[in-house]
Amino acid sequence: MINHVNRLGGLTVGTKSPIRIMGILNASPESFYKKSIKLTKTQIRDAASRMESDGADFIDVGGMSTAPYLSTRVSVRTETDRVLYMINAIQDSTNLPVSVDTCRAPVAEAALDCGAEILNDISGLKFDKKIRGIVSRFGPSVILCAYGTSIVTGDPIESARDLLKSSVTIARDCGVPSNQIVLDPAIGFFRNTKGTLHTRIRSDWADRDIKVLSDMRFIKQGHALLVSISNKSFLSKILGRDKPEERLFGSIAAEAIAVLKGADIIRTHNVAQTRDAISVASALSGRDFT
Repeated sequence: MINHVNRLGGLTVGTKSPIRIMGILNASPESFYKKSIKLTKTQIRDAASRMESDGADFIDVGGMSTAPYLSTRVSVRTETDRVLYMINAIQDSTNLPVSVDTCRAPVAEAALDCGAEILNDISGLKFDKKIRGIVSRFGPSVILCAYGTSIVTGDPIESARDLLKSSVTIARDCGVPSNQIVLDPAIGFFRNTKGTLHTRIRSDWADRDIKVLSDMRFIKQGHALLVSISNKSFLSKILGRDKPEERLFGSIAAEAIAVLKGADIIRTHNVAQTRDAISVASALSGRDFT
C-alpha cells in the first residue's frame, strides 16, 4: 500500500501538503532558456539565494540540456563537472534540498555523493540502466518522467500512466519507498521525430502536452505529481510566441491551472512569479500554500 505521506528531499509533498516550488538552475550554455544559465560561482550563489527568498523549496541543477529539438549532447565528464560546480556553489549559499537533473549514471553518482538529495531522471530510470545501481546505493528521492523507448500510440493520458507505472516498478525494485517517488508527465519530451532522450509519438506533440495537462489526476497513482511547463514549446502553439523569453505570462497561467488540475510541485524558471500564481490557485482549490 502506498504511504500517502509523500516526501521529496525530506519535505512533504502531495495533496496533504503545500504546493511546492522547484527552481531551475542550469550550467549548460546550450539550454533553451538562457536566463536559467548561471556559469560563475557568484551567479550561482546569488541565484540560489534569490530563489530561496522568493519561495523555492528545492533547486534543480542541470549540466546538460535535454531539449529534444536541440543538439545539446555533451560528454559525461563535462556534465559531471558542471553539476558538481553548481552543487558546491549552492551549498555555500542555501540549505535548500538539491535535485540533479540527469539520466546518466556517472553524473548521478557524483551529484548524490556531493550532497544532492533528489534524482530527477527524464527517462524514468530507463535510459542508462546503470543508474539503477546508483539509486539502490544512495537511496535518494526520485522524480520519474514518463518515457518510452518505442513509439507510443493511443490515448496520451493512458500511455503516460503506463510509462510511469513501469518506472515506478523499476524504482521500487531499486529499494526506493513508494512515498519517495514523484511522477512527472514529461511535458515537452514527447515528439514525432527520432531521438534518444525523448519519447516518440505519431500524433502532434503539442496536442499531447495540452491534453495531458488538462486531466492529470488519472496519472498520479497515489504519488505526488511534479509539472515542468515553464516557458516550454507547447505554449508557442497557444500564444504564437516562438521565443522562450516571451512566454512568461503563458507559463504563469499554465502553472496556476496545473495546480487546479492536480499538480503538487511546480518546476519553474520564475520562482517569484510562480509563487504568486500558485498561491492564488491554491486558495481557489482549497489547498494551503504555506
